[in-house]
Amino acid sequence: MTAGTEPVLAIVPTVESVHLVEHAPAVSVPLTDTVGRALNAARIVDAAPDPYAPGNWSLRADSKVGAVGVAMPGVSEPVTIRITPKVPIARLFFLLGHSLDPKGAWRDGQVSVAEHREVLPALAHAVERQVDRALRQGLLQGYRATEVTALVVRGRIREAEQIRRHFGMTLPVEVAYDEFTTDIAENRILRAAVERLLRLPSVPREVRRRLLHQRARLADVTTIVRGQPLPGWQPTRLNSRYHHALHLARAVLDGASAEHAPGGLRVDGFLFDMNKLFEDFVTVALREAFRGTGHTARLQDPHHLDTAAEIRMKPDFVLYGADGSPCAVVDAKYKAEKRDGYPDADLYQMLAYCTALGLREGHLVYAKGNASHAAHQVRHAGIVIHQHALDLDQEPAGLLADIGSVAQRLADTPRV
Repeated sequence: MTAGTEPVLAIVPTVESVHLVEHAPAVSVPLTDTVGRALNAARIVDAAPDPYAPGNWSLRADSKVGAVGVAMPGVSEPVTIRITPKVPIARLFFLLGHSLDPKGAWRDGQVSVAEHREVLPALAHAVERQVDRALRQGLLQGYRATEVTALVVRGRIREAEQIRRHFGMTLPVEVAYDEFTTDIAENRILRAAVERLLRLPSVPREVRRRLLHQRARLADVTTIVRGQPLPGWQPTRLNSRYHHALHLARAVLDGASAEHAPGGLRVDGFLFDMNKLFEDFVTVALREAFRGTGHTARLQDPHHLDTAAEIRMKPDFVLYGADGSPCAVVDAKYKAEKRDGYPDADLYQMLAYCTALGLREGHLVYAKGNASHAAHQVRHAGIVIHQHALDLDQEPAGLLADIGSVAQRLADTPRV
């Protein structure tokens, strides 16, 4: 550096938007180290400095799909990471819908994702349409238990609270009553989902405008504070017009989201985990296939591998016969295959399930990739492990028919 010259600061150029595809090869993009580390720490994508391009980070999406924004202090525009799934958006929403509500709108085409090709815009569109449909007849009303301090008696007097707070004074009075109001759990959940979507990146302008309209319709409903548990609701005939909207709203509110990161960064977004989505679809669809057959299906059924009950295991799906004994076991595996087929570790896991449950056959169900159906006879054990492949890129009727074929094989599973 010569005398009189100012030092030059090295500024790393960064992108404002990164588009990745689930389980696709890594992409090298210019990012600051702070953002790269935040993405990796939040487990949004696999992120590492690119050794061949200084100032770049190598980003690879695994099974999470959706969109997140990473906002840096002092920078107005966040870096948005958009991850699209391998399966078409319409198929993804069928998997989601069927796992949430097997007899619901996803089977009769009421839930539209329009022409959207990415997860978050499609989800925002679907939620807004369902909320609009739910509220067309006005906000649902119901009774809500209310406890207040009042100057007049309404409902019943809370005697213990009256004595504790007012030492025998006549007024004010502690009362409890049931209030008929729109400020009920169903409306609170819808408002929370709308508010959540309005904070997320990549929601199209027109959809955002309609979501603002839905929020205005729910303006008199109490907002659920972040971190508070969602209120419970039960499906009934009275709230039937809300069912589809509530199922989708719950999916929005349950979506993986990292809200804060060290160093003042803010990471906010919505992600579906395709592993869990596939697992939920397979197990719920199998449970529906056995409904009314005399069998009992249990999801995430806890057992122990050893007699001392120290080694826990939890198969995704266990089918029980009329006598209460297990007659079939299933594990759903969406994860990517190896180049030469399914991972061997899945076979070892299923062998343990079959041994502990006393079954002669076990079933692994995969999203279809490089390999087709296979069956493995385990030496010296008399156990056969089946590996089924479901083609997700087909019409819902065909996919459910394939589930039915798996269910038929489960029903024929011999016991030890």
